Amino acid sequence: MDIYSTAKRLGQPFRFPGLARELPIGARGIIGDGITCALVRPDGAIDWMCVPRFDGPSVFGALLDPDRGGLTAITPVGPFESLQRYDPRTNVLETLFRHESGAARLDDFMPWTDDPRSGIQEVHRRIACMEGTMTLEIVFDPRFGYGAATTRIEPEEHGLLATGDKEGERLAAVLGANVEWKPRPRGGLSARLTLRRGESAWMVLSGNAPRPERIAAYRSYELLRVTRKRWRAWCEQLDYDGPWRHHVVRSALLLKLLSYAPTGAMVAAPTTSLPEWIGGGRNWDYRYTWPRDAGMAVRASNLLGDGGTSRDFFHFMRGALEGADSLEVMYDLDGRPVPEEQVLEHLAGHRGSKPVRIGNGAKGQLQLDVAGALVDAAHLYERFGGSLTLGTWRGLRSTVDDVAARWREPDHGIWEPRDGKRHNVYSKVMCWLALDRGAGIAPLFGDPCDARWRAAAADVHADVLANGLSPDGTHFASRYGSADADASLLMLSLHGFLPPSDPRTRATVDFVRRELSEGPFLHRYRVDDGVGGPEGAFVLCGFWLAEALALEGRLDEARDVFTAHAEDASNHLGLLAEEVDPKSGEALGNFPQAFSHLGLINAALRIDRGIRMRDSGDAREPHLVG
Repeated sequence: MDIYSTAKRLGQPFRFPGLARELPIGARGIIGDGITCALVRPDGAIDWMCVPRFDGPSVFGALLDPDRGGLTAITPVGPFESLQRYDPRTNVLETLFRHESGAARLDDFMPWTDDPRSGIQEVHRRIACMEGTMTLEIVFDPRFGYGAATTRIEPEEHGLLATGDKEGERLAAVLGANVEWKPRPRGGLSARLTLRRGESAWMVLSGNAPRPERIAAYRSYELLRVTRKRWRAWCEQLDYDGPWRHHVVRSALLLKLLSYAPTGAMVAAPTTSLPEWIGGGRNWDYRYTWPRDAGMAVRASNLLGDGGTSRDFFHFMRGALEGADSLEVMYDLDGRPVPEEQVLEHLAGHRGSKPVRIGNGAKGQLQLDVAGALVDAAHLYERFGGSLTLGTWRGLRSTVDDVAARWREPDHGIWEPRDGKRHNVYSKVMCWLALDRGAGIAPLFGDPCDARWRAAAADVHADVLANGLSPDGTHFASRYGSADADASLLMLSLHGFLPPSDPRTRATVDFVRRELSEGPFLHRYRVDDGVGGPEGAFVLCGFWLAEALALEGRLDEARDVFTAHAEDASNHLGLLAEEVDPKSGEALGNFPQAFSHLGLINAALRIDRGIRMRDSGDAREPHLVG
């Protein structure tokens, strides 16, 4: 077991001999500004950052290739220990270094004001010596264009300026100390900085300035104060005080961090091609907006009282749907088509896991379930006091009409297999949900579609009951005519397709758990999906299981499943990847993942509600909404 995983499992400091070459996926925190983000390792390195936004080319990409990707670092010289945490209720990351000569703290943040017009796009790093002395290695090694571009670094009066081959490829590095920069054998420049107790220095990385400015010009102290204040004020609106508040607040902060402020889009994850199994080829680009994922995320945000994120997302969807023939599987951050999938052959992949992909080939699939998540989120937004615009409703109405016309068709389904279309039970249920929720919204706009949609919803419901059950009729199966399990079947009771007390619902939960569990974790399915290769357990599915158990009143079981995922599957900062290795607990897949964190929020609220109802003697089923 590697040094990171060992320390995380035992709750010990991370021990490093120096700047690490590679670390596991979960060995990172995230900072961001609503436009892009950076991943920060506990050894002080930033090895992933894309410019000028989430889906732009990486400028630091050592996460996908330690030789060609590039990174920047502030790291103690020689063996050291480190601890990492977030400043409470913020996305300001703190890393404590302990060395035989002293101790120092590194504060990392990107200025954030919840104002998409600010566009500061800077990384601010403050290193302060707290005890003794500390000698640090400062590394600046950007590589534009996913490491494929020629990158030049030139010293200027106030710092370093890196430029690439294309217009706009520039990144300034300013260090508030006098150091001698020297070429590194692996590329880029490095310098040594020695601090004594009470001394500190700032380093600022700026991607939108023509040249480096004096360190004072970046106003780092003021921006740190404002950023902390804004994040804490944002957290104050969150309406949850249950036993898992720490996990829920961290998840909400992560979802907000993944929201692209200029348009209201939400990326599924800020990374590409992190493997679902180390050495495998299930490596995809998630730096786009899936209306399904984002719809589920804003639904969770609504439950917490964050209506602003929902409002911004529906403005985004209004633009994406305006003039469109139909709802797409995914969009870029401006609501346009996602780029074609291509392989970056020059990158080695995370820990040798190739290929590295950008773009996404699943964009052309038919996934009929997407509409259900989107319309359900809109329905909840209205129920919690939001108000959809007429322009947004026009797009949603067209989407529901499309579902009414196409629900009988086979589709690819939620998991984006590459082996053709099926009559997927989950997709049919989500078609029912889109029609049912759409019928609930229509009267708010004086729209007479509701009666027609209710009739269509009843047809879908009857069709699923007639064709979606296993051969023995006791539980649901993954698709019509199949006997296979699929974790998405857990959503039937969560969306109210059947009551959780229905024998078929209860049998389905037990069937899925029996067939797909590995310890407390849950796989999506166990059939060939046309991609090939192993994968980890899917974190979101585990939270679905916790919710389904809570709805059945099996609250102790639900709590155990929830705890395993919220604590054992998360990293040292409470961040979750898409998947987890059930044996080692190692994070797998793109990281951090919106799907996983929205699942945590929903499960925490559901279980908390169930426990409170049980303790108060309320015998009703513990539905939260819908």
